Amino acid sequence: MRKLLVNIPQLTPAHRLALSEAAHREGFEAVFRDERADAAKEVADAEILFGPDQSLLPLAKQLRWLCVPSAGAEQYLDRRQYACPEALLTNSAGAYGVTIAEHIVMTALMLMRRQMDYEQVVARRGWRRDLPVRSLHGSRITLLGTGDIGRTAAERLRGFGPAGITGVNRSGKAPEGLFDRVVPLEALEDVLPQTDLLVLSLPHTPRTRGLMDRRRLRLLPPEACLVNVGRGSAIDETALMACLEEGRLWGAALDVFGEEPLPEDSPLWTCPRLLITPHVAGNMTLAYTLDRIVEQFLENFALYCRGLPLKRMVESEKGY
Repeated sequence: MRKLLVNIPQLTPAHRLALSEAAHREGFEAVFRDERADAAKEVADAEILFGPDQSLLPLAKQLRWLCVPSAGAEQYLDRRQYACPEALLTNSAGAYGVTIAEHIVMTALMLMRRQMDYEQVVARRGWRRDLPVRSLHGSRITLLGTGDIGRTAAERLRGFGPAGITGVNRSGKAPEGLFDRVVPLEALEDVLPQTDLLVLSLPHTPRTRGLMDRRRLRLLPPEACLVNVGRGSAIDETALMACLEEGRLWGAALDVFGEEPLPEDSPLWTCPRLLITPHVAGNMTLAYTLDRIVEQFLENFALYCRGLPLKRMVESEKGY
């Protein structure tokens, strides 16, 4: 039988059953190997690989389709690592909007409501109640990236009554109703001085690398907050630390970094006004996210078996 190799240990028994039944209907055998070493023994004759481990690619000599359970796919773009460079590549974009949007709301509120400062007060068993706070209500919000994450975040943030929500993307176009306006990336510098909350949900591409450099960071108002849930490469971390240390920003929340895991000696750990989370905004610990990843794969699997174009194809020239 044709082989579907699944290398995602987080899958539940219900997910495995759904994948097995779908595979059997189409003449495939679904083989589940949670450990990399075990998957390596099975991948040579796998036609489809559903999993994130790129180290399996040189061993996959009959691979025709790789589906990765992440939204970011830049590490899979180099076709030299594939035993079958012509294999199709799809990602799981669209599965992470809910969990990352909730993370955006959580961290934005923590920054604006001074949660880190109050944690220090409480740690000293103090009872201070007079720290000035800010609100999403009436804030000017800019979402740098209007894909699934940006759109889902816009839906949630709208409920807080912001003064306006601006989307920024390559084309300057996005679905109507979610944003008050959408501008092209070339207009970013005009938008930044009018921003109270800047949210980045950008993929890693040559165009996004270092996008928020020293000059652009300093265009933000001093009361602005910044949240990054996309890729760490989009921000000049040294320049961001300088802005925070000088009090040029209200605060920042980073879930992604230029180097991960973040080194123990990184100065980011002790940077004031900085909320750090260890790349947890979009992992697979939320059951809904994992459900969506499997649902999306099954949708594409049905298309694949009928010889139809797949959804969520990763375009090498774009990088996502």
